[in-house]
Amino acid sequence: MKTKAIYPGSFDPITFGHLDLLKRSCKIFEDLTIAVVVNPHKKALFSVEERVAMIRKVTSSFSCIKIDKFDGLLVDYARKINANVVIRGLRAIADFEYEFQMALVNRSLNSRLDMVYMMPSVEYTYLSSSIVRELASLQGDVSKFVPAYVEKKLREKFKYAR
Repeated sequence: MKTKAIYPGSFDPITFGHLDLLKRSCKIFEDLTIAVVVNPHKKALFSVEERVAMIRKVTSSFSCIKIDKFDGLLVDYARKINANVVIRGLRAIADFEYEFQMALVNRSLNSRLDMVYMMPSVEYTYLSSSIVRELASLQGDVSKFVPAYVEKKLREKFKYAR
């Protein structure tokens, strides 16, 4: 049986940290869906459509990847697309505590869904989309943290030139 994996997240915006995990995940899984979460309770900078378009642009060279969006429970989405593995990144102890709780809840809802945790490369251990958004909102240089296309979209969103 082919292992189908999901990498869920808000990707608001996608960063080099996300891309690092995606590149490494493609070495393990030949069928990987980037699942952009639609969360009406969270105020996103970019719309779901904008996030999907950015991800599509910066992952166009990845042959193992599909891009989709979903709302509701991850376990329901995994069941819908017949995925049996969820990829998650762990940067710090705080991530572990949250991910551990979520894994236990998800396993209680779908015992066939396994979680695979990956640590980012050292240069991305501190990186998050929220840090990138904040830095960009203050017109800081985010070129070390996101692909050029995403940097351009951030400048457009915050209405500044570089």
